[in-house]
Amino acid sequence: MINHEVFDKHLNGQPRKLLGPTIMEFDSTEHQHLRFNPLKGEWIVVSPHRMKRPWAGQVEPADEPDLPEWDPSNPLCPRATRSNGEVNPDYCSTYVFTNDFPALMEEVPHPPEDNDPLLRMAPATGTCRVMCLHPMLNKTISLMSSDEIEAVIDRWIEQMLDLGSRFKWVQIFENKGQMMGCSNPHPHCQIWASSFLPNEPQVKDAKQRAYFEQHGRPLLCDYLEKELTRQERLVCTNDEWVCLVPFWAVWPFETMILPRRKVTQLQNLDGSQRHFLAKIMKVIATKYDNLFKTSFPYSMGWHGAPTGPEQGADDHWTLHAIYLPPLLRSATIRKFMVGYELLAMPQRDLTQEQAARILRDQSEIHYKLKTL
Repeated sequence: MINHEVFDKHLNGQPRKLLGPTIMEFDSTEHQHLRFNPLKGEWIVVSPHRMKRPWAGQVEPADEPDLPEWDPSNPLCPRATRSNGEVNPDYCSTYVFTNDFPALMEEVPHPPEDNDPLLRMAPATGTCRVMCLHPMLNKTISLMSSDEIEAVIDRWIEQMLDLGSRFKWVQIFENKGQMMGCSNPHPHCQIWASSFLPNEPQVKDAKQRAYFEQHGRPLLCDYLEKELTRQERLVCTNDEWVCLVPFWAVWPFETMILPRRKVTQLQNLDGSQRHFLAKIMKVIATKYDNLFKTSFPYSMGWHGAPTGPEQGADDHWTLHAIYLPPLLRSATIRKFMVGYELLAMPQRDLTQEQAARILRDQSEIHYKLKTL
């Protein structure tokens, strides 16, 4: 059922205003409508009235395991032995290693050339790395210190400089929680580098380039100016970064982190940007956890200008992080991307403005720390 403590004050829709016998005044919190995502050239359907429907579908188990600080049987812990027989060092901050089960490898044979337009294949090489964010098994970003998170950012940048010198795309991402397919509860992220530009960044590259050529300014810089003026979808801000719910967000509590000073790639962040990025990452992670009093699941990742030795002009790009969390009504009820979403177009229930307001209202002090 809906967590009314969270939603009641935000979802009590006002009566529809009749202007005549058949004409109603549009209310974005009551009436379905389309919103356009200029980063992807796609529309989504917003159907806010559907939040009032009863729920008798699947309910997920609460993702709140009681974890120790260290477990010798967990292959990501310091001093633990992984499946390939390697023993992790006794690391005290972050630790990066090549994935023992990589989706991409550097030395593989290429598929045969074929000019058939309907049965196309192409070479795909790359590497996949795992990065432990903290030595303790029971830590998450929300429970780490800002200094510890800044160490994570510094290591991300090291990886971008290394892999970005050789590969066209380097995707940093974190899957948090079993609901998002995470196979190990230890705090970690992954870094996949590829010889090709994947679908999502390829589309974003094209759309941002087209906007820049038409308007002479980066798309996301112009967009951020509008959001800072309107303030309807802001969640939290600091001296260098803004966290907001995008106007076109698909997932219920999707957010985006954008820099106040334009930067195209993660490895170009200066000291101040790194420092304040750590702070805003901690704040949004804490707000997420506080929303339903649970370790909030999500997939998050970074999108910036393509890399590699053939990298071209990237003035049209703006670095940004995306958080894609599945929870909708409570800690155990998620949004399912099925049916219409898979076969037609994305659809969401909660409006982006309502989601931003709900997140904005959450405390910046983690609910677990309030009781200490």
